[in-house]
Amino acid sequence: MSERTAAMILGTGSEVSGRVLTNADLEKMVDTSDQWIRERTGIERRHILEEGKATSDLAAGAGLKAIEDAGLTPEDIDLIIIATITPDTSFPSTGCRVQTKIGADNAAAMDISAACSGFIYGLSLANAMIANGQVRYVLVAGAEVLSRITDWEDRGTCVLFGDGAGAAVLGPSDGKKGILSTYIKSDGKLGHLLELPGGGSLNPATEETVRQRLHYIKMEGGDIYKHAVRSMKEAAIEGLKRAHCKPEELDLLITHQANIRIIEALQARLKTPDEKVFINIQEYGNTSAASIPIAMDQARREGRLKDGHKCLLSAFGGGFTWGSALIQF
Repeated sequence: MSERTAAMILGTGSEVSGRVLTNADLEKMVDTSDQWIRERTGIERRHILEEGKATSDLAAGAGLKAIEDAGLTPEDIDLIIIATITPDTSFPSTGCRVQTKIGADNAAAMDISAACSGFIYGLSLANAMIANGQVRYVLVAGAEVLSRITDWEDRGTCVLFGDGAGAAVLGPSDGKKGILSTYIKSDGKLGHLLELPGGGSLNPATEETVRQRLHYIKMEGGDIYKHAVRSMKEAAIEGLKRAHCKPEELDLLITHQANIRIIEALQARLKTPDEKVFINIQEYGNTSAASIPIAMDQARREGRLKDGHKCLLSAFGGGFTWGSALIQF
């Protein structure tokens, strides 16, 4: 079902820790090498949040920057949506904690969990709510502290993940700019290929679940690669189709920054030239729901996204979930 332009992005922001973990640092922790990590993932370093801080701190920092960029105040925000798989606590929500930290006293707040696709899910929800008049201004943030659920003894996964947050403020479209389409989908049958087994009602924290290291990310990388490329291609093509847009009309493609090989495979399938693909995985690693909004904010600051540009976002994550959003800036 096609969507009319309902909302536009008014401002963006991002926040990462100044604490950096390089590939050279990882060489001292596990049996790996800088060359191996670069060749297989494209990652050179990642940012790790300091002890004593949490996901809400990153989300609040990114959110305040996005609100300022939009020319608004926290009191103007009607709804806060935080996409995260690493909430501060099960409840209250990270959204409510962010609301308090930024002083958005007039907002409703909530979290959504769609792993690496979470920011696109949040955009889709915000777009729909603005379209039907429920809200006017929405803060959508993807924020993760994946270092807290990373098994630093597992060389296959610990090289991949980093911490960070990216945010966007959405408001009613002016008719010239806005979200041209969104597309979201999932397949729960494949959830076991990428999961955090422990900590919920299925496997609550016990001495045994801790001993079995169930509170860390578990991933079947080879299987995920195939599904990620296929699903992100589907999402990208469907997003373009819904907006009656051809791939060559795009000004920029921003995909979830999970692995350089996945990004390049999607780029090849869409026949998108290098100059129209934004990549920052080398600096941040995989930050799950935060990766696309961080990249989008960086692209705007670097002049890669300008007024009138069409940008396609495409993501894939645990669940499995995937989706896309086509935006005219």
